Amino acid sequence: MNTPPLTTPEVIHSKRIASIDILRGLVMLFMLVDHVRERFFYHLNVSDPMDLDATSPQLFFTRISAHLCAPVFVFLTGLSAWLYAHPANKAPRSATPFLFKRGLFIIFVEIAIINWLWLGTYDTLYLQVMWAIGISMVSLSVLSKLPPKLILALGLLIVCGHNLLSPIAFNPGEAGYNIWAVLHDRGIIFESETFRIKASYPVLPWIGVILLGYSMGPIYARDYDGAKRRKTLTTLALSMWGLLIVLRSTNLYGEVLPFEIQDTAVQSVMSFINYTKYPPSLDYVLFTLGAAFLILVGLDKVNNQYSKVIENFGSAPMFFYILHLAVLLVLYRIAINVWGPNHGDMFAFDDVWQIWAGAVVLGVTLYFPTKAFSAFKKKSGNPLIKYF
Repeated sequence: MNTPPLTTPEVIHSKRIASIDILRGLVMLFMLVDHVRERFFYHLNVSDPMDLDATSPQLFFTRISAHLCAPVFVFLTGLSAWLYAHPANKAPRSATPFLFKRGLFIIFVEIAIINWLWLGTYDTLYLQVMWAIGISMVSLSVLSKLPPKLILALGLLIVCGHNLLSPIAFNPGEAGYNIWAVLHDRGIIFESETFRIKASYPVLPWIGVILLGYSMGPIYARDYDGAKRRKTLTTLALSMWGLLIVLRSTNLYGEVLPFEIQDTAVQSVMSFINYTKYPPSLDYVLFTLGAAFLILVGLDKVNNQYSKVIENFGSAPMFFYILHLAVLLVLYRIAINVWGPNHGDMFAFDDVWQIWAGAVVLGVTLYFPTKAFSAFKKKSGNPLIKYF
């Protein structure tokens, strides 16, 4: 499985690109922090965008750290699909069957496993990030057949233009409500006395993000110059943040929640980066993907013992996702049964720092089974194992 030594300084382990797995691993650790928050700090749950009057800076920035997760997951899924379609030293191949089957598999995992691990019950089905990734992959399986320039143009049109659709709204029961709830707004798309389905992650903007990721794939081709790649990523990141500063400071376009100068500098910063996630606004995407590109630049030549630890989390993302949710559910049920509720009818931490401390302990603990599965995955020839 090892590739021949490279003459360029970029770090590529086996058939995987290290910087991509490290970035994915980093955001998975931020995701772990956020999920510890959702499991053990839900008595002070936050909205997206957040209510600045009701959210402390500590809790605000804890939540903001996780904003990287969904955009990076979806973008890197698109980028990885391009790499799959253009393997090194081999003829290009169609990504359509791979994307279609894996997309359906991820949707199945969301419905059959992830939803239960979140709730411990099955009276409500929340179509969340895994659903959005799965639908985006199925969509890309079809759209990847388009010419590359058209894929890029369509991705830009969706990401940059979907905020123009915000005034469009449907009431429950109206024709078009369900499809619009799935595509652009959140909402209950089915409800009975015993069961309901809620579309929590509107998929249209994420389809745009995965198209952009696919369009960026060529800069990670084996014969692409590393210095040129870093320059491209840096230029894109700074351009995106420059556009963000203009749009956000003027409230011209790109976010439904206006930026307002607050009483303190910290609160003003909080207002500036307080973006809509459901659906992800243009400002949200500019902020998060701009940061992701700069991180990729910094990781392009990284290769040390610490990066390899983080890389393990990113090389087995589905396994870690399922594992950490299962462990969090078990830990919460143990806590509620041993100590009982201490915040209303919930058991919860008392301070935000405990969220981070709990995530560190859990991350260290789960590193070992994740590392073992990652090694097993690399050796396994089972295509289903590769999905994890």
